[in-house]
Amino acid sequence: QVRLVESGGGLVQAGGSLRLSCAASGRTFRSYAMGWFRQAPGKERGFVAAISWSGGSTYYSDSVKGRFTISRDNAKNTVYLQMNSLKPEDTAAYYCAASTVVSGTIDPYDYWGQGTQVTVSS
Repeated sequence: QVRLVESGGGLVQAGGSLRLSCAASGRTFRSYAMGWFRQAPGKERGFVAAISWSGGSTYYSDSVKGRFTISRDNAKNTVYLQMNSLKPEDTAAYYCAASTVVSGTIDPYDYWGQGTQVTVSS
């Protein structure tokens, strides 16, 4: 069992930055791949970024590549999403998730956080 709690969301102007954190409970955190997803009102939840259990491999959606960076600190049981050059279209609830396999799709992820809201004003 893994419990995930996101933090770091908020209101930011276009072009600004935010760093999201996802704190995980449980000593098995380091055995899970982690992902970030987002969901805007009226839209389906979509993939943002993922990272392997070791942190050695990272994956991004085309819409955030070059602007967002996913990282993890296994000693702190935390995964991060650094978001730079934010755009109004990045506005969404952001969720972290844990999976036994690194993936850009929702299905493999077994555990989800409650989400943190990111709002980017123009």
